[in-house]
Amino acid sequence: MIVYDKLWATLRNRGISQYKLIKEYQISTGQLDRLRKNGNVSTYTLNQLCEILECDLSDIAEYHRTPPPSSNAAGRRSPVKSLKKNTP
Repeated sequence: MIVYDKLWATLRNRGISQYKLIKEYQISTGQLDRLRKNGNVSTYTLNQLCEILECDLSDIAEYHRTPPPSSNAAGRRSPVKSLKKNTP
């Protein structure tokens, strides 16, 4: 999972507000909302932010490994595995 927690600290350190990103740099409120929620953001937007903030990608985002799904406690097969076995 990609998280953008570092973005907010980098914005503070550079003295750039979210308001300024919207008004002066045309970053949409929708993009900022997705960043706040660690949602899907295009590489174009990430590139824009790096250019605006004069920073590297590692200054605004980081990867956190998603733990593997746990096995089904009831011993039932997952629907995906069952479907795969039943297909020709």
